[in-house]
Amino acid sequence: MTEVLIETCGWIAALLILASYILVSTGQLSGQSRTYQWMNIVAAAGFVVNSGWHGAIPSTALNVVWMAVGLFTLWRIARGTVQPG
Repeated sequence: MTEVLIETCGWIAALLILASYILVSTGQLSGQSRTYQWMNIVAAAGFVVNSGWHGAIPSTALNVVWMAVGLFTLWRIARGTVQPG
Protein backbone atom coordinates (compact mmCIF):
# COMPACT_ATOMS: atom_id res chain seq x y z
CA MET A 1 0.00 0.00 0.00
CA THR A 2 2.82 2.41 0.85
CA GLU A 3 4.49 1.74 -2.49
CA VAL A 4 1.25 2.58 -4.33
CA LEU A 5 0.96 5.90 -2.42
CA ILE A 6 4.58 6.79 -3.17
CA GLU A 7 4.15 6.02 -6.87
CA THR A 8 0.87 7.97 -6.95
CA CYS A 9 2.68 10.99 -5.48
CA GLY A 10 5.25 10.74 -8.26
CA TRP A 11 2.67 10.47 -11.04
CA ILE A 12 0.57 13.33 -9.68
CA ALA A 13 3.73 15.41 -9.41
CA ALA A 14 4.65 14.64 -13.01
CA LEU A 15 1.17 15.57 -14.24
CA LEU A 16 1.20 18.83 -12.27
CA ILE A 17 4.59 19.84 -13.68
CA LEU A 18 3.44 18.99 -17.19
CA ALA A 19 0.14 20.84 -16.76
CA SER A 20 1.81 23.94 -15.33
CA TYR A 21 4.32 23.99 -18.19
CA ILE A 22 1.56 23.63 -20.78
CA LEU A 23 -0.50 26.40 -19.15
CA VAL A 24 2.46 28.80 -19.11
CA SER A 25 3.55 27.85 -22.62
CA THR A 26 0.07 28.47 -24.02
CA GLY A 27 -0.28 31.79 -22.18
CA GLN A 28 -3.09 30.61 -19.94
CA LEU A 29 -0.97 31.20 -16.83
CA SER A 30 1.86 33.55 -16.06
CA GLY A 31 5.07 32.26 -14.54
CA GLN A 32 4.51 34.86 -11.84
CA SER A 33 1.00 33.68 -10.96
CA ARG A 34 0.15 32.16 -7.61
CA THR A 35 -1.53 29.22 -9.35
CA TYR A 36 1.61 28.39 -11.32
CA GLN A 37 3.80 28.66 -8.24
CA TRP A 38 1.49 26.47 -6.15
CA MET A 39 1.28 23.86 -8.89
CA ASN A 40 5.07 23.67 -8.93
CA ILE A 41 5.42 23.62 -5.14
CA VAL A 42 2.94 20.76 -4.77
CA ALA A 43 4.51 18.90 -7.69
CA ALA A 44 8.00 19.32 -6.25
CA ALA A 45 6.75 18.03 -2.88
CA GLY A 46 5.39 14.94 -4.64
CA PHE A 47 8.72 14.40 -6.34
CA VAL A 48 10.54 14.83 -3.02
CA VAL A 49 8.40 12.06 -1.54
CA ASN A 50 8.80 9.77 -4.55
CA SER A 51 12.48 10.32 -5.27
CA GLY A 52 13.39 10.35 -1.58
CA TRP A 53 11.68 6.99 -1.12
CA HIS A 54 13.63 5.57 -4.04
CA GLY A 55 16.93 7.03 -2.82
CA ALA A 56 17.35 9.40 -5.76
CA ILE A 57 19.16 12.09 -3.77
CA PRO A 58 19.98 14.44 -6.69
CA SER A 59 16.31 14.54 -7.72
CA THR A 60 15.22 14.99 -4.12
CA ALA A 61 17.66 17.89 -3.63
CA LEU A 62 16.61 19.53 -6.92
CA ASN A 63 12.95 19.40 -5.93
CA VAL A 64 13.62 20.83 -2.46
CA VAL A 65 15.25 23.79 -4.21
CA TRP A 66 12.34 23.92 -6.72
CA MET A 67 9.92 24.19 -3.78
CA ALA A 68 12.04 26.92 -2.18
CA VAL A 69 12.02 28.95 -5.41
CA GLY A 70 8.23 28.67 -5.60
CA LEU A 71 7.78 29.66 -1.95
CA PHE A 72 10.19 32.58 -2.37
CA THR A 73 8.28 33.76 -5.42
CA LEU A 74 4.96 33.53 -3.53
CA TRP A 75 6.53 35.57 -0.72
CA ARG A 76 7.63 38.21 -3.25
CA ILE A 77 4.14 38.26 -4.78
CA ALA A 78 2.62 38.75 -1.31
CA ARG A 79 5.04 41.63 -0.63
CA GLY A 80 4.17 43.25 -3.94
CA THR A 81 7.72 42.85 -5.29
CA VAL A 82 6.42 40.66 -8.12
CA GLN A 83 3.15 41.37 -9.82
CA PRO A 84 1.07 38.20 -10.18
CA GLY A 85 0.00 37.35 -13.71
